[in-house]
Amino acid sequence: MEKNSTASCEVIVRNRQVILREHVRGFPKEVDMEVRDGSVKLMVEDGSSGAMWVKNLYLSCEPKTRHLMDTIRPGSPITGFGVARVVDSANPKFKKGDLVWGITGWEEYSLIASSETFFKIEHTDVPLSYYNGLLGMPGLSAYVGFFELCSPKKGESVYISTAAGGVGQLVGQFAKLLGCYVVGSAGSQEKVDLLKNKLGFDEAFNYKEEADLDAALKRYFPDGIDIYFENVGGKMLDAVLLNMKSHGRIAACGMTSQYNLDQPEGIHNLMNLVLKQVRMEGFLVSSYYHLYPKFLETVLPYVKQGKIIYTEDIVEGLENGPAALVGLFSGQNVGKQVIVVSRE
Repeated sequence: MEKNSTASCEVIVRNRQVILREHVRGFPKEVDMEVRDGSVKLMVEDGSSGAMWVKNLYLSCEPKTRHLMDTIRPGSPITGFGVARVVDSANPKFKKGDLVWGITGWEEYSLIASSETFFKIEHTDVPLSYYNGLLGMPGLSAYVGFFELCSPKKGESVYISTAAGGVGQLVGQFAKLLGCYVVGSAGSQEKVDLLKNKLGFDEAFNYKEEADLDAALKRYFPDGIDIYFENVGGKMLDAVLLNMKSHGRIAACGMTSQYNLDQPEGIHNLMNLVLKQVRMEGFLVSSYYHLYPKFLETVLPYVKQGKIIYTEDIVEGLENGPAALVGLFSGQNVGKQVIVVSRE
């Protein structure tokens, strides 16, 4: 296939990368990763049909990054979602200069062999970093889990764990726009204040200060929970199961408390799913990529009208990526964690 590029000469550039040194056990540590400088030729080789080189601009730092670390070989760059610009292409879907988002490498430049996980960015009148969060995978996750799986109704009671994260903050705002009663939990007073004072949650609490999670939930939901957006798992899920209403719905988006454990925690209150006829469903956002245009059509007007607010925690420089990832699992970030590789 003829390349979709005007480049006719080789361009060799530095390529700084965050390399996985060895497979991670438990929580990721900075020593598990190494920043290296190499060089690359920014030209798709002849015969590489569908491939493209991209310049990474913004990288997403999120719990999923930890999962992806288990899928790559030591000595390879860490992978994750990112926003990039196409610098050379043999792909008919993307041309040089296009802005895209999808799964790329933690490096300055990445060779993308398959574009199945990439989307062209058509709307550039919002911050490009939003395509790592609000208008990217986390935003679509919030939309799918809340609207498609939970079928919310005005006036229902909604609880969101990890509510100040990239997904949770959007679920809460979607629920408020629909007219629901919304409570979120987070791991610091700063995040609790963010949820209540900036993002419009009705109530929020610091789960680390609650000795009895069941009692805390009964305090905020004396009549029970209609919808639980699950991001944590473990003891929180066990407490939620005791407080669900009859015919309640649970969307299982993630279980961050379990990702780094050698032995995952068991759940004791599952019988409540039967007794209360609660529907709990897990999902992978990749199964719903076909809804991305519908999602953008719904969410973009709210963003441009200022009805949805998005909070980011920005880290400058690829070399600071390992520390940002480690800090994510101790709750150091406030809002969606984004790594700036280049502002061009």
